[in-house]
Amino acid sequence: MIAKASAPAKAILFGEHSVVYDEPAIAGAVNKRAFITIKDSDSDKSIFRAPDIGFEAELLTRQKKYILTKGKPGIIRYILESLHRVHDHSPIDITLSSNVPIGSGLGSSAAVTVATLAALYRYHNIRFNKSSLAHDAHMVEQAVQGVASPLDTLVSTYGGLVYLSRNKKVEHININFNVPFVVGYTTKHGNTGKMVKDVKNLKTRNPKIINPVITAMGNLTNYAKQALLKRDFNKVGELMNINHGFLDVLGVNTVELSRMVYAAREAGAIGSKTTGAGGGGSIIALCPGKVDEVAEAISRDDNILKVNFTRKGVSSRVYK
Repeated sequence: MIAKASAPAKAILFGEHSVVYDEPAIAGAVNKRAFITIKDSDSDKSIFRAPDIGFEAELLTRQKKYILTKGKPGIIRYILESLHRVHDHSPIDITLSSNVPIGSGLGSSAAVTVATLAALYRYHNIRFNKSSLAHDAHMVEQAVQGVASPLDTLVSTYGGLVYLSRNKKVEHININFNVPFVVGYTTKHGNTGKMVKDVKNLKTRNPKIINPVITAMGNLTNYAKQALLKRDFNKVGELMNINHGFLDVLGVNTVELSRMVYAAREAGAIGSKTTGAGGGGSIIALCPGKVDEVAEAISRDDNILKVNFTRKGVSSRVYK
């Protein structure tokens, strides 16, 4: 039996970090995906391979451990946690292929987790729906990271443009959001768990300063939702720029991220900001009519992806 699944990456438009403290957030699935294939093992061992990143390991699923064959660990923790929750520990081969840069701030771990769980459920003939899958994927991310927002796994599961309210209600923003974006990403990978903990510590040390910033980020996200519904993209861009300033206050921006943000604006982007946890990773630039100029400006020092938002979420099937 062979089970296959894929799930999209995401870009957070508004609300990274504040969403951890029950403020709203907006994110969208993008047309970059993680693909998982699970099949019966040819041996008595479980093997995980990710040829795109040169990684291979033998999996000790009962102990949530692995024996490294080649490459550097990282995404393997999400695979092991998913297996520990679903798999019966029989020998299997798992292969990951992805066009989502790992550690880029585009939700690579969520895409991998959602795809892995969906493939495992198919492999074991376990019935599931998108709601239960998104929940289980969030539990995996939380177990690995310590603290995690449900936003990434929601977007990777459902696709489209998602608004997450203060009371964790999911609302799909049904607009034709085909305005062009450029994603810039650095070779310095962010560590989501570390950045979330750093913000938490900053908030604990300076509650009277940071708490109002977190609240203001939530209010900004709600303004952005209304701007999106009105298709007022100039307002969306302005709010992206303000949001980047808030992320500066939280200490998650880096020299590289800010370099890309300001290069994008100077090249004609109407809005640009860090997307994701920060500490490395990605920025997203809204640049109607200026995609090539913005891409060229960022690519002088960093890497770029031209992305489209997509309505397609997780998909999975079994081959017998």
